[in-house]
Amino acid sequence: MRILGIETSCDETGVAIYDDQQGLLADQLYSQIKLHADYGGVVPELASRDHVRKTVPLIQAALKQANLIAADIDGVAFTAGPGLVGALLVGATVGRSLALAWNVPAIAVHHMEGHLLAPMLEENPPQFPFVALLVSGGHTQLISVTGVGQYQLLGESIDDAAGEAFDKTAKLLGLDYPGGPMLSKMAERGDGERFHFPRPMTDRPGMDFSFSGLKTFAANTIRQSGDDGQTKADIARAFEDAVVDTLAIKCRRALEETGFNRLVIAGGVSANRALRHKLAEMMKQRKGEVFYARPEFCTDNGAMIAYAGMIRLKAEESSPLELTVRPRWPLEQLPPVVYY
Repeated sequence: MRILGIETSCDETGVAIYDDQQGLLADQLYSQIKLHADYGGVVPELASRDHVRKTVPLIQAALKQANLIAADIDGVAFTAGPGLVGALLVGATVGRSLALAWNVPAIAVHHMEGHLLAPMLEENPPQFPFVALLVSGGHTQLISVTGVGQYQLLGESIDDAAGEAFDKTAKLLGLDYPGGPMLSKMAERGDGERFHFPRPMTDRPGMDFSFSGLKTFAANTIRQSGDDGQTKADIARAFEDAVVDTLAIKCRRALEETGFNRLVIAGGVSANRALRHKLAEMMKQRKGEVFYARPEFCTDNGAMIAYAGMIRLKAEESSPLELTVRPRWPLEQLPPVVYY
């Protein structure tokens, strides 16, 4: 079964083709970073218009890369939420239209399920059950995963997501959008002993997160400490250490509560090297395993949508003809996949 996957939930247009026997056959991605950089964040209307321009050419490029024609595609998967409603509508409209024209089934994919399953694209995929840390610019969630579609929310951010806090703090440090990766780069030359930031909500039970106050703490530290290059690097290091430690503490609690010994990290922030190192050390001490996707599959991409769609289409799921997207869509509402 060959599935065409289309991802247009925010500011990246991703198209991929996945074969259940041969694996990933094509992967095309266009990032809108330069388009939104002047505004310091994603402008929804501009994002939607750019998806309109890029989606079909990327589909053509993916077919060419895989040396396939439309008749070789057995199904179309598209991101239906959560995300920006206008951006979602572009991918959903194109995906549904192609499925109708090609007379193949279409499946609406949950964006976060795509991220959660992205490590399955690697040579050493995780086995169920596991705890998943979904950490990105829009989400920070801990999920108990016992199978595809068998998800239990253990904790989530009550305000800013971790990636959002990274980007906002980077802006306070004078870094361009998107600043999260640049903040991490700056933190590499920072002194980890000079500043100590709080680890929010770790002094109480539970697995929810809060990063808004950490951003405010960073703003106050910047205002009080000057803005020379080394000071900024030291603040970046203190901020990153606080986020990483907080995520690790909550992951440990989730593993202890579930009794699982496998941890999956997914989403854009899962590419953070400090986070990967911290969680790898923690799982080594626990005699467990940690899994994550390669960096290009941590951010939004078509490959994860094609893979997630393939699993659900093989389980004989399909989406109705009506075109529906869901900007807000709880992961726990997805139906379980009994077999695939």
